[in-house]
Amino acid sequence: MFTIVIGLNHRTAPVEVREKLSFSNEQAREFLLKLRSKPGVSAVVLLSTCNRTEFYMYFTKEIARTAVIEALCRRAGLEFSELKRYLYVYTENDCVRHLFRVAAGLDSMVLGETQVLGQVKDAYQLALQTGTTGSYFNALFQQAIAVGKRVRTETGIDQNPVSVSYAAVELAKQNLGSIEGRKVLVVGAGKMSELTVKHLVANGVSGVIVSNRSFDRAEELASRFGGRAVHFGELYRCMEEADIVISCTGATHYVIHAREMAEVMARRGGAKIFMIDIAVPRDIEPEVGTLPGVALFDIDALKEVVDGNLAERRRIAAEAEKIIEEEVESFRRRQAEQAVIPTVVALKKLGDEIKQNELRRAFNRLGDLTEYERKVITSLANSIANQLLHEPVRRLKDLALTSQGLVYAEAIQELFKLDVKEKHAEEKPPVAAKGKG
Repeated sequence: MFTIVIGLNHRTAPVEVREKLSFSNEQAREFLLKLRSKPGVSAVVLLSTCNRTEFYMYFTKEIARTAVIEALCRRAGLEFSELKRYLYVYTENDCVRHLFRVAAGLDSMVLGETQVLGQVKDAYQLALQTGTTGSYFNALFQQAIAVGKRVRTETGIDQNPVSVSYAAVELAKQNLGSIEGRKVLVVGAGKMSELTVKHLVANGVSGVIVSNRSFDRAEELASRFGGRAVHFGELYRCMEEADIVISCTGATHYVIHAREMAEVMARRGGAKIFMIDIAVPRDIEPEVGTLPGVALFDIDALKEVVDGNLAERRRIAAEAEKIIEEEVESFRRRQAEQAVIPTVVALKKLGDEIKQNELRRAFNRLGDLTEYERKVITSLANSIANQLLHEPVRRLKDLALTSQGLVYAEAIQELFKLDVKEKHAEEKPPVAAKGKG
């Protein structure tokens, strides 16, 4: 048996290829069962996001790889010669390492992003509910989720925002102290403004005002955040009550001027205002940033923050990679030891049965013995059995960490005629019963 991941992501395949192998939950459930029914496929988990589609599988036969790739080709409507250009394949420790890196956000388009950990959890839960995991994959994915949490907790890799919208939120917090309960005024209704407001609202902003030359568009955007739309002529009046201003219009000239803003700030009575100019060309006259109480950031200033944070994430990622290697080795050791435990248990059971049988025979032959004499003989038998088995058991556990571990376990099973039930044997689920989900 061996683990394998076959996948494609934002680095290996364009979106027009990725979308051919994207799955809804129901489609994923059906495809999981389809792959699980292939000869030699013992377990399978499907991770499908906008940036990646990955199939983690536990194979009992090498021929399963071909059957799985053929199924992917049919699903994508592509010939194997075409699809294989976009696929990556990792096996055994490399597969485990890849999964841990994905869960930790180290393989994401945005380094260290947090959303992927939830996606890994969801993928595992779906496979678990569908009955396509098995004991080995249960252990693997549970550790992957724990690794993702550990990396974020110990390194803080997700703490430095690396998108303009997130950077804007963090800068607003720094300048205003707290943004909970604050009001935000959106000038223009561009996509970047919408995304920034979305993050601000998620962080506690309570009131949203939208002003746009197209009032219908302003109303549409305002309705998404439970806010209100105002006509463009009311712009400066609304600034008197706003704590945060986000401007991103398509104008070719300044729409917010220093002279009018000076009057606004005078009427605000010293209350601070945080302004983000995301437009190119700029919407806000640069002199506005010199007014007392105004904190003004344009797109270049935000990009400087993003670039600095991205550099910091890259530095932290090097620390995270060390954690990944620790966890891969930990998982490898634990699984290797688990693989020989059934043999160890069976060997000790055999030793104990032989010991007990021989003790009964000895006691029957010796006749009446004192309690002390029985204890001495029993202690002697225990000592002999334990010493005989100690070294083989210790060596088997050590050898389990090598590539020949299972070979030695099977040799012991054959030599001692042990009846071993594999601890990690994967059983086929009742496919027909699970298919309706």
